[in-house]
Amino acid sequence: MPTFEVRTPLKTYPVIVERGAIQQVAQSFPAKAGRAFVVTTRDLWALHGAKLEEALDNGGRRAEVLFFPGQEVNKRLEPVERLAEQMVELGADRTSIVIGFGGGIVTDVAGFLAAIFMRGIPVIQVPTTLLAQVDAAVGGKTGVNLVNGKNLIGSFHQPLAVLIDPDLVATLPEREFRAGLYEVIKCGVIRDAGIFNLCATEPRAVMAMQPALVDELIAGAVRIKCEVVSADEREGGLRRILNFGHTIGHAIEAETEYKRFLHGEAVAWGMIAATHLAVLTDKLSEAEAGVIVRTIEEYGSLPPANDLDPDRLLARLSSDKKTLQGTVHFVLPIRVGDAIVVPGVEQRLIRQAMLAGLADARPGGEGH
Repeated sequence: MPTFEVRTPLKTYPVIVERGAIQQVAQSFPAKAGRAFVVTTRDLWALHGAKLEEALDNGGRRAEVLFFPGQEVNKRLEPVERLAEQMVELGADRTSIVIGFGGGIVTDVAGFLAAIFMRGIPVIQVPTTLLAQVDAAVGGKTGVNLVNGKNLIGSFHQPLAVLIDPDLVATLPEREFRAGLYEVIKCGVIRDAGIFNLCATEPRAVMAMQPALVDELIAGAVRIKCEVVSADEREGGLRRILNFGHTIGHAIEAETEYKRFLHGEAVAWGMIAATHLAVLTDKLSEAEAGVIVRTIEEYGSLPPANDLDPDRLLARLSSDKKTLQGTVHFVLPIRVGDAIVVPGVEQRLIRQAMLAGLADARPGGEGH
C-alpha cells in the first residue's frame, strides 16, 4: 500500500495507507518525545484500544488515555478544556505528544488540543472511520463548533504523521461507512473521474467492503487530499475545492443542532444542492448533474432534509468560514473530475437549488 506525503512550508509528514499501519505508531514519535496522551472515545477504545496499546508497547512506549464524549454536539470548547486540565494533572509538558485515535470529530478535537496546549505540541493522527481516513485526519485542520456554525474556532496544526489502517473500518456500522463514502465521492467529483466512476459503477462491491476496492478508494482519496493540501495548506486557493457540498452541508448540521445528520450525510445533501446550483448557474450540464446525483443516491438512504427551511439555511451561510466580506463562495462542479469556486451567486438561485436538492429524497438504489 502507498505512503503519501503532505509538504507544507513548515513541515513534511507521511500519510501511510496500509493494513496494519497502526503498528507503526511508536516509530512516528520524535526522538525526544515525552509522555503520550491518547484522545479517544470509550466505545472506540473498547473496540480497538488493545491494538493501539500493543503497538505502543512493541515500540517501547506507553500512553495515558483521555476519553472525549464524542458526537458533534460535544465538539465544543468546554470538553477541550477538560482534556487539557487532565493533561496538566497527569504531568504533561511541552515535550508531550497527543495521539488522535477515532473518527473525524476526535481527530479534529485532538489536533486542536495539541495546537493550543502550551502553545503547541505534536500530534499523531490514527483515524478509525472512513470519513476521518479520507478527509478529517489529513491536512492539519483542527477545531470545534459554535452554536452559530461548524469549526468556527480552530487552528491549522499539521501532524507528525497520519496512520491510516483500512482494517479498522471493517467494524464500522453501515451508516458510518456510507457517510465516509460521500467524502470519497466528493473527491471524485472535484478532482478524479476515475474514483467517481468506481463509486458509480460498483456500489454493491463498495458497500460489501471488498478489501481491494476499499483500499483503492481510500488511497485515491488520500492522494487527492495530500496533493491539494501540499499545494495550498491554508485554503487560500486550490484547497477550497475540498469544500464541495460543505457550504450548505454545514448549514444543515447547524440548523439541526448537529443531531440528525452525520457530517458525511449533511455533505451529501450539500453536494446534491450544489450540483443543482451548478446547473442553475450554467456551469454544469443537466446530464452530468444527473450522474452525480444518482451516484450519491446509490449510497442512500439519507436522513430526510426536505423539512428544512431554505430561508433559515440561507441565513446561516453568512457565518460560514467560506463567506468572505459578506460574499458566499460555492464550490461547483463543471464536469465530473473538475470543480471551480464561484463567489456571489444570487440568493434566489441558492434558494432554488436548495429547494430542488433537499427535496430530492428518493431512497437509495443498489448500494443498500
